Amino acid sequence: MPSRGASPGTASPSPSTACAARRSCSRSPTPIRDDGGVADAFPADVTDERQVTELVAAITGGLGPVDVLVLNATGPQPEAPLSEVAWQDHLAQLDFFVKSPVLLGRAVLPGMRTQRFGRIIQIDSEVADRPPPGRSAYATAKSAQIGLTRSWARELAPFGITVNTVAPGFVPVERHADVTAEVRNAYLASVPAGRMGTPEDIAHAVSFLASAEASFVTGQRIVVDGGRGLGG
Repeated sequence: MPSRGASPGTASPSPSTACAARRSCSRSPTPIRDDGGVADAFPADVTDERQVTELVAAITGGLGPVDVLVLNATGPQPEAPLSEVAWQDHLAQLDFFVKSPVLLGRAVLPGMRTQRFGRIIQIDSEVADRPPPGRSAYATAKSAQIGLTRSWARELAPFGITVNTVAPGFVPVERHADVTAEVRNAYLASVPAGRMGTPEDIAHAVSFLASAEASFVTGQRIVVDGGRGLGG
């Protein structure tokens, strides 16, 4: 769960940055510090209510109020046919994509309301639109996350808080090391842009939604997939 906490008004060119993760953040805060920014990492289980409360208290105590919350927590995403998917498998996915956003959103909301400013950005997935076989629990939880985003956007808009979501296509990162070349090439062949997405592609969309320039954008979903969702 990356989140960016800054003093009131995220137009600041170098906001403080906090990364929260169950074990360790995928990106070290060191490059931000080296670039003159303020950053820190906070280990926490963002599906545990007590830890989330302590996490947000630690971040606000060390870096100030959270202005921008990016919800990107994830866990194992097992594939199984519907006949083998138990209710517990659904709950495991809902923990990351619904429970975690609810806990974190509730924890940062008082500060955002006080400032009458906030940006909440969920990371969902193209899988919500194009669910492959064997991913029913994941696709269902991601669809619920989209519904959560839209309902929050409607409710929080009067407080100067925008809520949006970014839906990446397949972006190969460290945890996809076991994906075969055959699977990657088949996916690439379905992308009109002719290349795989990168973490930077997703970051640019998130940065826009977190910016002051996006103050009139809420309840929206930006799909970053190189045109794959167009079909064909």
